[in-house]
Amino acid sequence: MRRAAVVGSGYMGGGIAQVLALAGRDVVLADASAELAATNRERLIREAGEYAERGIFPADAEERIATRLTAAASLEEAVADVDFVEEAVPEILELKHETLRRISAGCRPDTLIGSNTSTISISALAEAVERPERFLGVHFSNPATFVPGVEVIPHAGTDPDAVTRVVDLLAECGKVGVPIKDVTGFVLNRLQYALFGEAARLVEEGVATPEAIDLIVRTTFGFRLPFFGPFAIADIAGLDVYEFCYRSLSAAYPDRFAEPEVLREKVERGDKGVKSGRGFLATSAEKAPELAAYRDDAYAALSALLRRLGPAPVDY
Repeated sequence: MRRAAVVGSGYMGGGIAQVLALAGRDVVLADASAELAATNRERLIREAGEYAERGIFPADAEERIATRLTAAASLEEAVADVDFVEEAVPEILELKHETLRRISAGCRPDTLIGSNTSTISISALAEAVERPERFLGVHFSNPATFVPGVEVIPHAGTDPDAVTRVVDLLAECGKVGVPIKDVTGFVLNRLQYALFGEAARLVEEGVATPEAIDLIVRTTFGFRLPFFGPFAIADIAGLDVYEFCYRSLSAAYPDRFAEPEVLREKVERGDKGVKSGRGFLATSAEKAPELAAYRDDAYAALSALLRRLGPAPVDY
């Protein structure tokens, strides 16, 4: 897929366009008007130069994006002869439906179409797409230029080859495409909002201030997350330890902390994590020293990075 279009050239769509252009794709921008698309193209070129000066984009990023990125006079012109289209208009179902109707009517029959929606069912959006087998969710995170993970969400009728091709395209752009099922909130937002909900309740209950909670998250379990996901962390700690903690939490907060059945089943089978050679993952006990060495090196490197960067400019 060498040519792409991004429909919606604002902050998210513009970032996606930069990612594609830096990966050597010719990218056409479309927006509500030709003037807006052209203005945003100039902004994205200028921004690429500023990022390059800061050393967070390649030194030639401004030139590369200026060469690869064009602005179309209309949506139909933008999508007429491209291999992939990413829809990135606001999260309004009717607007997305109308946009996707125009995209699918105006592009080639073999063009893959992705939506950057973070909240709307892909199946619901697919209703507006001609040949919906080529349609899927391609959900970048903010800012798209720097966050590596991308949720790839097929609906029930998506051609599996479309998923493979999009994951491959993302890899060529330096991104990590992760296929998941089409459920409300997908994975990212269900986890993100679960954490925020509990954090907000702690504030409501007077347990801690927002500043204290942010500090605890950043300096404790959140400190591990760049390197290990929740299942790897649980396996390292021991699933029997997690089960014990769930018993304490569920006794105090039965409506919020019921022990997951899958955790109970694993502990009953003796699958307790790294120390037993199998838990949610299959890391053997023999690899524990190697895992600990990686963990220590990773945490030391992150500590050094945080000291170099200093505190974030956030006021409480």
